[in-house]
Amino acid sequence: MKKTIAMVAIVAGMAATPALAQDRNAASGGLYVGALGGYEGLTVDSGDGSVSADADSAVYGITAGYDLSLGNAFVGVEGEVSTSDSSTEFPSSFAGARDGLDTGGQYYVGARAGVALTPGIAAYGKIGYTSLDTRAFTSAGSLSELEENTDGLRFGGGLQVQLPGPLEARLEYRRSQYSDLSDAGLGDASTDQVVAGVGVRF
Repeated sequence: MKKTIAMVAIVAGMAATPALAQDRNAASGGLYVGALGGYEGLTVDSGDGSVSADADSAVYGITAGYDLSLGNAFVGVEGEVSTSDSSTEFPSSFAGARDGLDTGGQYYVGARAGVALTPGIAAYGKIGYTSLDTRAFTSAGSLSELEENTDGLRFGGGLQVQLPGPLEARLEYRRSQYSDLSDAGLGDASTDQVVAGVGVRF
């Protein structure tokens, strides 16, 4: 959580710097690519819903997309590939077949829309499809590890800040809700992420 607070402070400071105000509209369109990193909180429910397990980790990845400018607003599509190393473990009192869940690659494609708040800052929301690589494990060694890919819905929003030249920065919160991990004997899973990113717009 300390990392999250630090990122919020950094991006807020950038947004407040007058030197960042550019002639380019914060809701400008075009192609963009970028890198991101931040905090992830993972929650996994047991298959019977009796207990849940949580874990914190870093998440990082790359993103790309296209925005269509509508004056002081924009709509667009984007994709993202990221990864994290969250590992949850249920309490020792839990009698399920699997003791916990590790996460790996995450994949996202969706739509976003935003509006310029100032010439250099835009706010946006997003929603789309996401997929998560998981590995269910048991510490007793009685069952082999079970790898599974699960689908879900991601939604969130953030601030987009224009930097000098073609650069831009983002601070974004997003929540992903994944469907039942029944093959692993587990229930639903969800992630909450706060990420900061820097990109180049063409």
